[in-house]
Amino acid sequence: MTLEQPTFDANQPAASRSSSPLRSLALLSLGLVAGAGGVLLLRRPAPVVAGQPEAKKQMYQCPMHLQIIQDHLGTCPICAMDLVPIEQVQGGASDVAGLATVTIDPARQQLIGLRTAKVSEGPTGGELRATVRLAADETRVRKINVKVEGFVEKLYADFVGKPVAKGQPLFSVYSPDFVSAQREYQLALNTQKALSGGSLHQSGGDLLDSARRRLLLWDIPQETLDRLEQGGEPQKTLVLRSPISGVVTAKTIVEGGRVSPGEAPLEITELGHLWALADVYEAELTRVKVGMATELRMQGLEGRSFPGRVTFIDAVLDPKTRTAKVRIEVANPKGELKPEMFGDAILKSGARKGLLVPLDAVLDSGTRKVVFLALGDGKFEPREVETGPAAGDHVEIRKGLSAGDEVVTGASFLVDSESRLRAALAQMSAKPDAQPATGHKH
Repeated sequence: MTLEQPTFDANQPAASRSSSPLRSLALLSLGLVAGAGGVLLLRRPAPVVAGQPEAKKQMYQCPMHLQIIQDHLGTCPICAMDLVPIEQVQGGASDVAGLATVTIDPARQQLIGLRTAKVSEGPTGGELRATVRLAADETRVRKINVKVEGFVEKLYADFVGKPVAKGQPLFSVYSPDFVSAQREYQLALNTQKALSGGSLHQSGGDLLDSARRRLLLWDIPQETLDRLEQGGEPQKTLVLRSPISGVVTAKTIVEGGRVSPGEAPLEITELGHLWALADVYEAELTRVKVGMATELRMQGLEGRSFPGRVTFIDAVLDPKTRTAKVRIEVANPKGELKPEMFGDAILKSGARKGLLVPLDAVLDSGTRKVVFLALGDGKFEPREVETGPAAGDHVEIRKGLSAGDEVVTGASFLVDSESRLRAALAQMSAKPDAQPATGHKH
């Protein structure tokens, strides 16, 4: 805007000349006001849109103590480290709920003992391990019972654990009924000889057969009958012998004690073959088959292995342990294995090729299984996986990883804890009402 200077005419009257400066000053003021109003109209601020979010404030965090978060640069009140932008500490999001990708510098990796291993291909599904307990073969246990009343005159198997051979005397019993039965047998034998050739020969034969059968039902050995037929004197005692080779595992008699028909005063167990009872979880039962070859490794016999074979799978699960008993037969010719020994059984089935990682690389929460994948530059990403059967110190990975991937094996639980903490902090910082920490409280 251009303002013209006022002009004065000498010929004008004095009154007119005196009012001209005032008029010019008024016009100048109005021009200034109009100019300022135009500027204000040109610089009018943009209208504010309702609900528009404000710019997010930059937050800073301690790399060592994640609970220290501030809205300005500074140092950690705990370790005096410089605070860094929170994005550099918390890492990125992941596909696993509740876990975040973490960044761990090499110094901290060494401090917590973090190690990694590559996902490799190898045979899997070929072995199944289970804890076993040795037990006596129930089909090789014999009870020695008596069928005639009497008294123990001599006890040869006189303590539990004593080894006995097949046919070895166990104890002798004096029984009046036994002596009478022998005399009746000799009398029937002499009667048949006296009636031989006559009409009563058949009756004598029936009497002899009845007396002989009675002695046989009492487990009289054949040599005793042969001696009676040759005219020998009846024996005073009946000797009972072991039907198998084994050890005495139960004894309820002493010398001079009385025994009655139906009692079983001794038990003999053959230990040349034993049962190894394995507890197999229900999730692995489908891999166990009758006839499967096994290898037993027992405590106290390190460096030794004993071959066996699965002979029976229990049809009922234990409701408390959710396992089923699997019976494995194992030969014990030298008696090195003892009932009630504990050990491990390796059940061998058909192997196949698959992906393997160390067992300690997989974190099992019960609802999901997670590994931490090394991405390089100190970054570790949680990855949910599906596992298969274990193969020694490794476990099969069916889904979630590829051959050559590198996973965390050492300090997995520490990485998992830090991942959970950072995911929780990231969720808190994302809330609009989250308040930054302004200091450290003890």
